[in-house]
Amino acid sequence: MDNALLTVYRTTDYRVRLAPGGWASIHVDAALPAPLLALIGNRSWAFITAWNPGSQAQPRARNHAAQQNLIAALRELPRTVSIRPGLGVGVDWREPSFFVVGPDLNDIDRLAQQFQQFAYVHGLGKGAARLRLTSDRAPHGQAG
Repeated sequence: MDNALLTVYRTTDYRVRLAPGGWASIHVDAALPAPLLALIGNRSWAFITAWNPGSQAQPRARNHAAQQNLIAALRELPRTVSIRPGLGVGVDWREPSFFVVGPDLNDIDRLAQQFQQFAYVHGLGKGAARLRLTSDRAPHGQAG
Protein backbone atom coordinates (compact mmCIF):
# COMPACT_ATOMS: atom_id res chain seq x y z
CA MET A 1 0.00 0.00 0.00
CA ASP A 2 1.41 3.36 -0.94
CA ASN A 3 1.72 6.32 1.42
CA ALA A 4 -0.84 8.39 -0.50
CA LEU A 5 -3.56 5.78 0.07
CA LEU A 6 -2.55 5.43 3.72
CA THR A 7 -2.89 9.21 4.10
CA VAL A 8 -6.37 9.07 2.54
CA TYR A 9 -7.43 6.42 5.07
CA ARG A 10 -5.95 8.39 7.97
CA THR A 11 -7.63 11.69 7.00
CA THR A 12 -11.08 10.35 6.16
CA ASP A 13 -14.03 11.56 8.23
CA TYR A 14 -15.75 8.35 9.39
CA ARG A 15 -19.32 9.42 10.15
CA VAL A 16 -21.82 7.36 12.16
CA ARG A 17 -25.55 8.05 11.92
CA LEU A 18 -27.04 8.67 15.37
CA ALA A 19 -30.47 7.33 16.35
CA PRO A 20 -31.91 10.75 17.22
CA GLY A 21 -30.55 12.15 13.96
CA GLY A 22 -27.32 13.77 12.92
CA TRP A 23 -23.85 12.29 12.75
CA ALA A 24 -20.87 11.64 15.02
CA SER A 25 -17.42 11.66 13.40
CA ILE A 26 -14.59 9.22 14.06
CA HIS A 27 -11.02 10.29 13.32
CA VAL A 28 -8.03 7.94 13.32
CA ASP A 29 -5.90 8.22 16.49
CA ALA A 30 -8.56 10.30 18.29
CA ALA A 31 -11.01 9.37 21.03
CA LEU A 32 -14.58 8.62 20.03
CA PRO A 33 -17.19 11.35 20.47
CA ALA A 34 -19.43 11.02 23.54
CA PRO A 35 -22.54 9.78 21.69
CA LEU A 36 -20.59 6.80 20.36
CA LEU A 37 -18.95 6.08 23.71
CA ALA A 38 -22.42 5.81 25.22
CA LEU A 39 -23.32 3.29 22.51
CA ILE A 40 -20.28 1.01 22.85
CA GLY A 41 -19.52 0.94 26.58
CA ASN A 42 -16.40 -1.22 27.01
CA ARG A 43 -16.97 -3.30 23.88
CA SER A 44 -14.96 -3.50 20.68
CA TRP A 45 -16.21 -1.70 17.59
CA ALA A 46 -15.32 -1.29 13.92
CA PHE A 47 -16.14 1.02 11.02
CA ILE A 48 -16.14 -1.00 7.81
CA THR A 49 -17.45 -0.96 4.25
CA ALA A 50 -17.71 -3.31 1.30
CA TRP A 51 -17.74 -0.34 -1.10
CA ASN A 52 -15.02 -0.11 -3.78
CA PRO A 53 -12.97 -3.27 -3.06
CA GLY A 54 -9.24 -2.80 -3.41
CA SER A 55 -9.84 0.96 -3.26
CA GLN A 56 -10.92 0.80 -6.89
CA ALA A 57 -14.15 2.50 -7.97
CA GLN A 58 -16.92 0.01 -8.79
CA PRO A 59 -20.37 0.44 -10.34
CA ARG A 60 -23.01 1.56 -7.85
CA ALA A 61 -25.06 -1.65 -8.27
CA ARG A 62 -22.03 -3.83 -7.48
CA ASN A 63 -21.15 -1.72 -4.43
CA HIS A 64 -24.75 -1.85 -3.20
CA ALA A 65 -24.89 -5.65 -3.54
CA ALA A 66 -21.58 -6.03 -1.70
CA GLN A 67 -22.81 -3.73 1.07
CA GLN A 68 -25.97 -5.84 1.49
CA ASN A 69 -23.80 -8.95 1.79
CA LEU A 70 -21.60 -7.23 4.37
CA ILE A 71 -24.49 -6.22 6.61
CA ALA A 72 -25.86 -9.77 6.44
CA ALA A 73 -22.45 -11.11 7.46
CA LEU A 74 -22.16 -8.58 10.32
CA ARG A 75 -25.59 -9.61 11.62
CA GLU A 76 -24.50 -13.26 11.67
CA LEU A 77 -21.46 -12.64 13.88
CA PRO A 78 -22.18 -13.97 17.38
CA ARG A 79 -20.85 -10.91 19.23
CA THR A 80 -22.62 -8.21 17.18
CA VAL A 81 -24.58 -5.96 19.53
CA SER A 82 -25.41 -3.03 17.26
CA ILE A 83 -24.97 -1.91 13.65
CA ARG A 84 -25.36 1.74 12.68
CA PRO A 85 -25.19 3.24 9.18
CA GLY A 86 -22.00 5.11 8.44
CA LEU A 87 -20.41 7.19 5.73
CA GLY A 88 -16.72 7.52 4.97
CA VAL A 89 -16.12 11.02 3.64
CA GLY A 90 -12.94 12.04 1.85
CA VAL A 91 -12.01 15.17 -0.06
CA ASP A 92 -13.89 14.17 -3.21
CA TRP A 93 -15.62 10.87 -2.41
CA ARG A 94 -18.10 9.19 -0.07
CA GLU A 95 -18.57 5.52 0.80
CA PRO A 96 -21.55 4.07 2.68
CA SER A 97 -20.25 2.07 5.63
CA PHE A 98 -21.26 0.44 8.90
CA PHE A 99 -20.34 1.10 12.53
CA VAL A 100 -20.61 -2.25 14.28
CA VAL A 101 -20.32 -2.85 18.02
CA GLY A 102 -19.22 -6.16 19.51
CA PRO A 103 -17.28 -8.31 17.02
CA ASP A 104 -13.61 -9.00 17.69
CA LEU A 105 -10.72 -8.14 15.38
CA ASN A 106 -10.44 -11.64 13.96
CA ASP A 107 -14.04 -11.54 12.74
CA ILE A 108 -13.67 -8.06 11.25
CA ASP A 109 -10.30 -8.93 9.69
CA ARG A 110 -11.92 -11.91 7.99
CA LEU A 111 -14.79 -9.79 6.63
CA ALA A 112 -12.46 -7.01 5.50
CA GLN A 113 -10.40 -9.54 3.56
CA GLN A 114 -13.52 -11.27 2.20
CA PHE A 115 -14.79 -7.93 0.88
CA GLN A 116 -11.30 -6.94 -0.35
CA GLN A 117 -10.88 -3.93 1.91
CA PHE A 118 -7.30 -2.79 2.53
CA ALA A 119 -8.12 -1.24 5.89
CA TYR A 120 -10.80 -0.41 8.41
CA VAL A 121 -11.07 1.63 11.61
CA HIS A 122 -11.61 -0.01 14.99
CA GLY A 123 -11.29 0.45 18.72
CA LEU A 124 -12.10 -0.85 22.17
CA GLY A 125 -14.11 1.05 24.74
CA LYS A 126 -12.72 4.50 25.47
CA GLY A 127 -9.52 3.83 23.52
CA ALA A 128 -8.57 5.84 20.45
CA ALA A 129 -9.74 4.90 16.97
CA ARG A 130 -7.08 2.91 15.12
CA LEU A 131 -6.51 2.21 11.45
CA ARG A 132 -6.05 -1.53 10.84
CA LEU A 133 -4.48 -2.76 7.62
CA THR A 134 -5.78 -6.07 6.29
CA SER A 135 -3.45 -6.88 3.41
CA ASP A 136 -1.51 -10.13 3.51
CA ARG A 137 1.53 -8.08 2.54
CA ALA A 138 3.49 -5.99 5.02
CA PRO A 139 2.60 -3.83 6.77
CA HIS A 140 -0.24 -5.78 8.38
CA GLY A 141 -2.15 -4.91 11.54
CA GLN A 142 -2.02 -1.53 13.20
CA ALA A 143 -0.96 1.30 10.95
CA GLY A 144 1.80 3.19 12.73
